[in-house]
Amino acid sequence: MDPNTSSEITHKFPPFFQVHKDGRVERFMVSGFSPPTVDPRTGVESKDVVISPITGVKARIFLPKINGPDPKKLPLLVHYHGGGFCAGSALDAVTAPFLTRLVSEANVVAISVDYRLAPEHPLPTAFDDSWAALQWIGTHLNGTGPELWLNKYVDFERVFLMGESAGATIAHHVAVRVGATPGPEGLRVRGAVIAHPYFAISEPDEMLRFLYPGSSGTDSDPKLSAKADPDVGKMGVDKVLVLVAEKDGLKPRGVEYCEALRNSGWKGDVELVENEGEDHVFFMFNPDCENALIVVQKLVSFINQASR
Repeated sequence: MDPNTSSEITHKFPPFFQVHKDGRVERFMVSGFSPPTVDPRTGVESKDVVISPITGVKARIFLPKINGPDPKKLPLLVHYHGGGFCAGSALDAVTAPFLTRLVSEANVVAISVDYRLAPEHPLPTAFDDSWAALQWIGTHLNGTGPELWLNKYVDFERVFLMGESAGATIAHHVAVRVGATPGPEGLRVRGAVIAHPYFAISEPDEMLRFLYPGSSGTDSDPKLSAKADPDVGKMGVDKVLVLVAEKDGLKPRGVEYCEALRNSGWKGDVELVENEGEDHVFFMFNPDCENALIVVQKLVSFINQASR
């Protein structure tokens, strides 16, 4: 192979990735793999599972410290990580600390979906993998699914969705699909946390256009914008918590998302919370800071209230 060919750059989208002429994708935002473990501080245990042997999609499950031989069933938080649809992982060192703390504080089971990344797997693959993961979770409703922790510890009447950045866009999509598409009977999604969402705007987003062939990369695409989605009024959750940050350039998109929900005919409740002085997805990158702890307490309150 001509070394000049392999080193030539055809597409560059900092700070996420660049593509070489030979098709190789070079990512700039790479966080190392964090193995599943038992957290010594909280007692939260984690393990990795394969959701689909065909696609290779995995997930990491977080279980809070269980006391007693016959514990009560717990709410389930289904998490979708951020990273512009092209970076990040449910199995990395960024995701684990925040979810470990949240699982401990809220006393919930969490499952973070490691959907396939674009551009190797162009959108809408991430959306479809995330929906397929919820269907896989639904196979545990009768207590005979493939994953023991879900069978034994989860109350499927108290399911929540959460995502940050691109993961928030995915969480919104899944929440709408829950209402628009008949799902597993007995699985009730109570609420969704949409944190610092990465929705498209009126100006074309060239990275989104590259990651999603055939898309306009604008807010006219129903998968990238709530106001363009004809099914948004069918959103299958009762409550939505939207988080934004004062210094985040994506803050207006979160604010506009709230307006889109309120104008959609959806009958649920939406709450907007802003963290002053903070930037994009700060609570994942600095999970021990004061405002990150405030976010965790807000999520604990949201889950407890919506579980009643």
